[in-house]
Formats: sequence, structure tokens, C-alpha cells
Amino acid sequence: MNMHKEKKKNLIILFAFAAILSAALIIGIKGDRAQTVATAIINDRSDLMAAENADTVVYESESGVQAVCLNADGTETALSDDIEESAGLEDSETTVVEAKENAAELSLTAFTVTEYETVAKMFASDTVNVRSGAGTDYDKLGKVTWGTEISVTGVTDNGWFEVLYNDLIGYIRGDYMVSEMPGVPFLFVGDSRTVQLQNAVGSTDKAYIAKIGEGYSYFKNTALPAIPEYAGQGTVMIINFGVNDLANANKYIKLVNSNIGAWTSAGITVYYASVTPVGAGCASVSNAQIESFNNKLKEGLDPRVQWIDSYSYLSQAGFSSSDGLHYSKDTYKNLYAYYVSVIQQNQDNMVASSAQ
Repeated sequence: MNMHKEKKKNLIILFAFAAILSAALIIGIKGDRAQTVATAIINDRSDLMAAENADTVVYESESGVQAVCLNADGTETALSDDIEESAGLEDSETTVVEAKENAAELSLTAFTVTEYETVAKMFASDTVNVRSGAGTDYDKLGKVTWGTEISVTGVTDNGWFEVLYNDLIGYIRGDYMVSEMPGVPFLFVGDSRTVQLQNAVGSTDKAYIAKIGEGYSYFKNTALPAIPEYAGQGTVMIINFGVNDLANANKYIKLVNSNIGAWTSAGITVYYASVTPVGAGCASVSNAQIESFNNKLKEGLDPRVQWIDSYSYLSQAGFSSSDGLHYSKDTYKNLYAYYVSVIQQNQDNMVASSAQ
């Protein structure tokens, strides 16, 4: 009850203050000079006579708090509507929402754009969001994928590009844009197992140079010359040969090591994925032979070639195979996820090391 009375008292005081402002405005309009406005707060309308020296009167009625301006001729001018509006009680919820929206707008990243005289062509180096402003706090308009050609109309002072996107003006972070067609993010080079990996996980942001039943000769004569067509700055290349010609371990080592310098100079990160295990249905090769091949490559490859121990992964995680040599789609998907996790972990470690 006391709290209710206190709120009512505060409301009456608020109305009184607003009444002063409203009356001052009215008197100022009617008079030639500024006047002092006197306001009286009374219990109800029956006390109006007690407020005869006041310019405005505020009192409580059955319909709520009322306010009137006492005119010189004895008439009254109601101020209730003016007061309600002046006191900010009308459309208060809308006002609060608008205030919040305005505050949110003020908190967005500020930027300026230097417009290009002519539209430039650039490419997305990875899948990236297109936003309505030059900051991650702006709304997403959509996204573009690796290799998408983009029309660029300007550059911002905080490192974003202004672009044309679906007939709209959008913004993309500068570190996801390159001036020349970028190397594909992932390039897989291998035999039939790589072909089936492609069938399982698709080709979005990925490229494959692979053929069923092939080995060292295909790698040297066909795959090797084709690598520059796909791989470039930022490409991660995963090589997986050997299951069809385990006796050529030394040849693989020599071929990879003789090209690793050119690959790394081109910005390519190279991985060799170990030959994965076979099941009971495979009579052409044994896991003992595979393990011997893997050990030779792991020891003989240049240190710049990073090793993925996919053999141990599938041996522990298990795999499904109808012929003992090739896997189910689910197994290839799991294997691909393992490749990506190893690569991501290595990239995170490099970032952490460079930050120290």
C-alpha cells in the first residue's frame, strides 16, 4: 500500500512539473514577455478556490491525475493531454524500443569508403559472409564461396571491400579477397580410394586428381603436371598413393622430395596421408606390407611434408568395406573429417607458435 501511494505521489509531482512547462508555453504565447508560472497541487477539484493565486493546478480525479491552466477571465484550459505527452507517458513503449534501436545503431562499427573510379574484379579465397556494413556486427546479406568472382566498387578504412551482391551494396573482409583466381583450398591426389573419397564428400571447395587402379607412374606423368592448374597460394594438398604398388616406396619418396620446394614456394601446404588398412576380403595386399610402406615414407619424406596417420585412425575407429580394399561412404566421410581435423590442428598450432 505504501509503495502504491509513493508511486501515485511521484506521478502527481511529475504531472506538476509537466504542467509548469505546458502553462509556461501557453502564457508565453499569449503574453508579450516571460512570466513566472505558479503551480498548486490540491487533493481534488473542490479545492480549486484554495489555488486562486496559482497559474496551474494539478489534482487527482476519478479518471486520473488532471491539470488545468487558470486563465485571467476565470476560464480553464485543460493541460492533461499536453502533460501526458510532455511527461513521456504517451507511447512510452514505442519510445523505449526506438531508443534501444538508436543505441544499437550507434554501437555499429563506423567506417568510411573510398569509391573506385571503375569496378574491379576480385575473387573469394574462401567461403565468406557478405554483410550490410564493414563489420561483423552488421547483418548478413548472404555468402560467397571459394573462387567466386566479385565486382568490387570500393575499399573501407578498416580493411573491408565494398562489393556488388545481388543488386545490393555489400561488404566483405579484405583478408578473404584476392586479385587473382586463388588455389583451391583442398587438393586430393591419389588412386581409387581418392576417387571414392570424392564420391562420398563431393567437390565443394575441393579438387581431385585421381584415377582408379593407378600408382607411381600416374602420379609422376599425369598428376604431377596437373597440380599447378589447381593448387596455389593457400592450397592444402593431400597425397595418397601406394596401395596399388607398395614396392615403390622409395620412388614415391624421391618424387615428392624433389618437388616439395616448388610446392611450398607456390604457397602449397603438402600432406602425405598414409595408406589405410585393408579388410579380410583383400587378397592382393596385407596390412603388414602397408605398415612397412608407411614407415618408409614417414621416415624418408622431407620434413616439409606433413604426415597424416590415417592408417592408425581407421585401425582404431574401424571401417566398413565390401571387398576389403574400398570403403563405404560413411567410412570415407569419417576419413575426410579426420584429415580436416589434423590439418586444422596443425594450422592452430602454427598460429599459436607465431603469436609467442
